[in-house]
Amino acid sequence: MAAYVLRLRLASLLGALRGDRRHVVRMTIGLVLLAAATAAACIAVLSLRDDSVAAARVVTVLGGSAITLGFALGPLLLGAVDPLDPRRFAVVGPSAGPLAAILALAGFLSVPILVVIAVAVSAAVMWRAHGAPVALVVVSVVLSVVVCTLLARVSEAVSALVVRQRRSRELTSLFLVVVVVVVVPVGVFLASLEWGRTVPVQLSEAAGVFAMTPLGAAWALPDPTAPWGASLAVALATAAVLAGVWALLVRHMLTSVERPLAVRERGGLGWFAVAPGTPGGAIAARSLVYWLRDRRYLVNIVVIPFAAVLTAIPLLVAGVPFEIVVLVPVPIMALFFGWLPHNDVAYDSTAVWMHLAAGVRGAADRVGRLVPIVLIAVPVLAIAVSVSTALHGRWAVLPALAGVCASLFLCALGLSSITSALAPYAVTRPGDSPFQQPQRTGSGGAIAQAFVMIGAIVLSAPALWWGWLTLTRDTEWAVPALWGGVVEGVVVLAGGVAIGAAVFVRRGDRIMEFAEAT
Repeated sequence: MAAYVLRLRLASLLGALRGDRRHVVRMTIGLVLLAAATAAACIAVLSLRDDSVAAARVVTVLGGSAITLGFALGPLLLGAVDPLDPRRFAVVGPSAGPLAAILALAGFLSVPILVVIAVAVSAAVMWRAHGAPVALVVVSVVLSVVVCTLLARVSEAVSALVVRQRRSRELTSLFLVVVVVVVVPVGVFLASLEWGRTVPVQLSEAAGVFAMTPLGAAWALPDPTAPWGASLAVALATAAVLAGVWALLVRHMLTSVERPLAVRERGGLGWFAVAPGTPGGAIAARSLVYWLRDRRYLVNIVVIPFAAVLTAIPLLVAGVPFEIVVLVPVPIMALFFGWLPHNDVAYDSTAVWMHLAAGVRGAADRVGRLVPIVLIAVPVLAIAVSVSTALHGRWAVLPALAGVCASLFLCALGLSSITSALAPYAVTRPGDSPFQQPQRTGSGGAIAQAFVMIGAIVLSAPALWWGWLTLTRDTEWAVPALWGGVVEGVVVLAGGVAIGAAVFVRRGDRIMEFAEAT
């Protein structure tokens, strides 16, 4: 069976060059351009034989990480049809394990993998010139190709199971969000470097970080100045995990029935066609429609970046150094983004009856309502953090700034999940001007707002303190600030969602009474 599948793979590759004249011309031109680009990349890598080890490490690790990431995102973004989809073999009743191994082996016979092999071999030749051991060079080539191949197979399987059944404009926008979160910060980082004859320190540090990740560990093995043991462990673990995931996906695809619904039959559903078919997914889809179309939400989203930037003006007037001031607006934005959903139930008006009448679990309501602000805030904060760090001038503070923002944002989201169910207050009704505020009796609104704002700051105090130490004393505090902020935020968010879920279920009648009264 293995020989038969491999012959099918070769036939499909050669079949791409058959067809009408226009198709053949397009494919030929594409292959020629790809070959030229591959040759240029190989020549550039080989030219590093006469350069420093630092330059070789930066180019191979960062370039290899980008290639590996491309194999993960390519099938999801392009949605190409896999000719060796495991479900095509279900009619012959194969065993999942052997089929997974055969299809993984067939994955090596593809044009992109041939490109990876060429680049990896060029890198191996270059590292040999720098004195890298033959064993590490060979293992690096093998693991780099194996990781890319398995990653492509896993990504294609996920695309076949999820993406193509839900291909839509909304899903494309989600992919664009992912691209923005990754590409823009990297572009800002590269543009801020001082390029010269020597390798920028920031690039060397970035290469060292990627050498310890699944993306770049295999490519970093031959580096004679780096500890190869840790990179080898990460690379082997990555290959093993991807192999296991691929085997599980093949088993699932062979034993599950493909949904018969086509994209055309799901037309017009918008975000409901993208979100999972669960109560939480339905609430998330409905909330996304509101957040992206309701003027009351849109005004709040647009105002936050401007309000955060305006806070820098008094600080500059007061004489605070510019490199300190540029770091201030981003945590403020993170705090306000997390604060936005603190009264989300009130914005539903009487539409909240759908949640209560359907008897959805409180956790589904709480989590579903947070999805829109997460999708909006994460790319904005990713760009803002990278830009402010570039203006500050020291990229070593980026982990600390990211940790502070994560803590403020997630803590505020957790507290907002509680207040939106516990203490909703009157807001502008649907269709009214977002600048028209209703009269309120009592101080419930002010208390809810202050609770989220002050509570998020207090709970984020450790991350804020570590961030301050990073800025004023030693950048070694950046790592505790990052991971401490993330852990604090996740814990508070989970606790806030759990408490808010219980409050939503217990106060369902009062929430409905509030919606009817306002």
